[in-house]
Amino acid sequence: MMAELLSLLYVDDEPLNLMLFKANFKNKFNVLTADSGYKGLEILNENPNTSVVISDMKMPGINGLEFIRLAKKDFPNISFYILTGFDITDEISQAIEEGIIHKYFRKPFDIKEIETTIHELL
Repeated sequence: MMAELLSLLYVDDEPLNLMLFKANFKNKFNVLTADSGYKGLEILNENPNTSVVISDMKMPGINGLEFIRLAKKDFPNISFYILTGFDITDEISQAIEEGIIHKYFRKPFDIKEIETTIHELL
């Protein structure tokens, strides 16, 4: 019997990024996607057994960290990560220090890096 795949939620407002992420990780994880922080919260409520959340930083509405801060209140056991196309900001380093997120990944995402990080975590 196959081990159940770990559920991972990827949040990004770019449909292409969601598609690429899903295509790259669908055989390794049960990939859920959301195109906004609010949608991400909805999906987490429907899938409370999600283990990992990776969120884009810059999104309309609420940004990645705002979404993660909200999600972390209800889901303290999920491991959260930020994905950004920019250099690390004070806001991101602060979030790492506070333990809000484990680390941040750079865009374009490195499949091996993300996979390794998630497996190390488990």
